[in-house]
Amino acid sequence: MLQLLVLASLALLGLCSENNRVIGGTEAAPNAWPWQVSLQGWAGYWYHTCGGTLIRNRWVLTAAHCVDSPTTTYRVVLGDHNIYEDDKTEQYMFVQYAIIHEGWNGDLSVGNDIALVYLAQDAVLNQHVQLGNLPDAGATLPNGYLCYVTGWGYTRNGGYVSSTLQQAAINVVSYEVCSQLAWWGDYVNNNMVCAGGDGIVAGCQGDSGGPLNCEYNGIYYVHGATSFIAAAGCDTYMKPTVWTRVSAYIDWINNKIALY
Repeated sequence: MLQLLVLASLALLGLCSENNRVIGGTEAAPNAWPWQVSLQGWAGYWYHTCGGTLIRNRWVLTAAHCVDSPTTTYRVVLGDHNIYEDDKTEQYMFVQYAIIHEGWNGDLSVGNDIALVYLAQDAVLNQHVQLGNLPDAGATLPNGYLCYVTGWGYTRNGGYVSSTLQQAAINVVSYEVCSQLAWWGDYVNNNMVCAGGDGIVAGCQGDSGGPLNCEYNGIYYVHGATSFIAAAGCDTYMKPTVWTRVSAYIDWINNKIALY
């Protein structure tokens, strides 16, 4: 039976080289993706565990599996580039609480791997920290559409989290293709977005919750929150990285934010 693997990082591993790359990617320019955040956990020290997207001054969108540990204290770092150094652009915010989708039960193939994080204070928007744009409700992308995966995730299978934010151009694999038996089959559903699967470019551990950035008419929209890959390896051929499809949850996002 095919095994799935979440893309959260479980520990802070400070041995990664400055020259490491996201699988198939390159180092991003500092704050090129100003809505990208580092979600960090506390274990006697702060460690990067997941990515996320700032969508309101006090709200971050991420994956449910990134914040479903009731015993972990979390913080979010905004405006970061090198997670091991002081870039002098960072804003550090404690997580006041997390709202996990009611349909999340830990089964990645069922989906609903989405959560909202409410920050203890408002983010200060500037050239380093900006809000991510969300797509229209129900929007889908055609097969082959060019997007970007971003994050501090592993730069190779069995590697380390990256010190600097990485980016990689990645092509969408439509649901009609991704759900074919030779691809992901019934492990994916229409509330997910697949991209990659070429054996070269992929998200990896530590990229969980982070954005799938897709440009339309000169504006980038966040179409996904990174969810899972095949346990056989992040860059497994015909097993694309899978994101929760944000456009399927626009009403859920708006309704939850409206309550606070």
